[in-house]
Amino acid sequence: MLINSVAYQQGNRLRDVPLDELDALRREPECFVWLALKDAEPAEIDHIQRIFALPDLAVEDARHGHQRPKLEEYGDQLFVAFHLLEVHGEELQIGELNVFVGHDFVVSVRSRSGQSFLGVRARCEREPELLQFGPGFVLYALMDAAVDGYFPVLDRLETELEAIEEGIFTRGDPRASIQQLYKLKQRVMVLKHAVAPLMEASTRLFGGRVPRVCLNTEEYFRDVHDHLVRLDAAVDTMRDTISTAIHVNLSLVAIEESEVTKRLAAWAGIFAVATAFAGIWGMNFQHMPELDWQYGYPFALGTITLACGLLYRRFRKVGWI
Repeated sequence: MLINSVAYQQGNRLRDVPLDELDALRREPECFVWLALKDAEPAEIDHIQRIFALPDLAVEDARHGHQRPKLEEYGDQLFVAFHLLEVHGEELQIGELNVFVGHDFVVSVRSRSGQSFLGVRARCEREPELLQFGPGFVLYALMDAAVDGYFPVLDRLETELEAIEEGIFTRGDPRASIQQLYKLKQRVMVLKHAVAPLMEASTRLFGGRVPRVCLNTEEYFRDVHDHLVRLDAAVDTMRDTISTAIHVNLSLVAIEESEVTKRLAAWAGIFAVATAFAGIWGMNFQHMPELDWQYGYPFALGTITLACGLLYRRFRKVGWI
């Protein structure tokens, strides 16, 4: 559905514009229109395409959604797609914003996301000296708002990782910790897939051959790129930390299994000595002096007890029991 359609001239808001008046309004000097749509129907997108002569391939991408973050040039027009991320409980919801930019229009199509950009429009209207740069500045404001939304997601994931790391060194179910780490790693990869391609695409908006609609806003896109670089570095660090945590968890499991094995081996050794003595004195040879000795039975029990006690003391000293 159409959220709003507003015309601007020299950085100042003129008025809300019905779709059937867009053609006439665009012919006015130094004027551009900014349309925002949410979960647009195919018919709505087709109607907007006819008004602004949007490229077919870009419209097809916007209609189908689920695009990798990217920037494409079609003559004097730009098509930019990037992800919108929101945390809901333990789930990371992935939305999408597709933006068409021309010299006299900006069309944003938001899909599968509850994130509102009304604050972005209000921010732009409070800064008419910047909004007079035209559609290029609007594109920057939308990208900046989306990228700023990645930082709370990153903070949430880092907090969850810290909690899991603290739980690794307490006795519990190691399988549960590994499952939590792998689920967290999947969400970190979602953030990585949102940040890395957009960081690469944003380099085309400053320095070198910059698209015409962004000529006056290069420093602003450089700032967005800097934020993306910080996010990408933080995500890579988190991925390394998660991998290390998984290895540590597996190592702790192996150490615990080794401790159990040592305890079992120690008790097996003690009972093996007792079994060996019992086996010797249980043999049915005719000439065994101990069998006819009055104190043979107490002596045998004492010897077995003494041997087992010495082994127990030894194993206890080395920490096997």
